[in-house]
Amino acid sequence: MSTPRSGWLADLKRVDTAVYAAVATTPTETLDHALRGLSRAADYSRLSLTAAALLATFGGSDGRHAAAMGLASVGVTSGVVNLVVKPLATRRRPDREAQEVPFARQVRMPSSSSFPSGHSAAAFAFATGVGHTLPDVAGPLRVLAAVVAYSRVHTGVHYHGDVVAGALLGAILAQVTTHALEARRS
Repeated sequence: MSTPRSGWLADLKRVDTAVYAAVATTPTETLDHALRGLSRAADYSRLSLTAAALLATFGGSDGRHAAAMGLASVGVTSGVVNLVVKPLATRRRPDREAQEVPFARQVRMPSSSSFPSGHSAAAFAFATGVGHTLPDVAGPLRVLAAVVAYSRVHTGVHYHGDVVAGALLGAILAQVTTHALEARRS
């Protein structure tokens, strides 16, 4: 007999697999190249680093502060996700071959645990950290973060639950980070 918790987990796994399969089998030739490129551009938080450089260069003192908050949020989030959560979660990556993810959209399959998505966590952490200082910039950065998160499912390296959890974890850790830094500053 299954417990309510194991029933929920089994249901969530079935939904994750069904959404993954639907994305994998939907023809999107016009999106494949762009989302593959975006997913690669987000490796090692390069998009966030570029945005931080632009904010620091052209945003004055608020831009520099926002860039610092965003990068601090990425640093904390990446550490927690990659050093604590992923080793504990040990979720296997999706099987792109079995789900017939088109080769044209694939990126290198990471060797780390699938849960949570580090790309999603870092992208949402940066957007949330920047938004602490520059709320008007947070909206476009969150849209970019959402597209980065989707690109990880589209390219076949994550289930949608991985990117949703990563996004939530990144946003929460960024809030904790920015509040701690502001409290220390005052």
